[in-house]
Amino acid sequence: MFVFFFAAAIGYAIGGFRGLILGVLLAWGIRWLLGHVIGSGLGRIQAQFLDSTFAAMGALCKADGAVTRDEIKVAETLFDRLHLSAEQRESAKAAFNRGKSPGFDLDAEIAGLRGVSRGRGPLLQIFLQVQLMAIAADGGVHPAEHEMLVRMARGLGLSEAHIAQLEAMLRTGTGRQPTRQKLDDAYAALGVTPSASDAEIKRKYRRLMSQNHPDKLAGKGLPESMREIAEERTREISTAYRLIREARQVA
Repeated sequence: MFVFFFAAAIGYAIGGFRGLILGVLLAWGIRWLLGHVIGSGLGRIQAQFLDSTFAAMGALCKADGAVTRDEIKVAETLFDRLHLSAEQRESAKAAFNRGKSPGFDLDAEIAGLRGVSRGRGPLLQIFLQVQLMAIAADGGVHPAEHEMLVRMARGLGLSEAHIAQLEAMLRTGTGRQPTRQKLDDAYAALGVTPSASDAEIKRKYRRLMSQNHPDKLAGKGLPESMREIAEERTREISTAYRLIREARQVA
């Protein structure tokens, strides 16, 4: 709104009432153009994100030799959890089948996702988190699957440390591990060490919560269907921070 008033004031100062009208029209045109460009860009990221998510998942499920019926059920369960429309579900199935086909080029797929998601690290971590959720649903991660996850992370410009952090975060969220392991995972989930100060841990927690806020991720191109995953991620971050505070008896 400020832009319209500013443009109107400048237009009026230069050309009177006619200048005011022209200034408002120009401001409206610029706003529409920027909104169209940004909106179409986000739409392209969202489409690529969903397609690459399920294509990579197909390749990942086949990494240990063959795609089992249980792994297909996990993918279908994820379709339901993401509340995909009938059209999106068909696209996701096609992408999954493309990913598990013999000629699938995983590195090219990851490079394409990285290209449209440039500068959006938290978004790419959500991508890896979904992959990890899919293969960990049966209770374990096969070494070949872990190796492919690391390969994906590197292709996205991330590191094996990011995979370890995501694994720790998921374990923290389940709350099934022994108390000592739970606390170690909490530190790993926040990306800090037990020797970190209370202030340092608090800063890291706040930074992670800000970076992973669902609205902020949506503005970077996270599909609305994956909002629940982003919300779960923030809950896992909060759980990890709570466990550390309780262990340190910090108010």
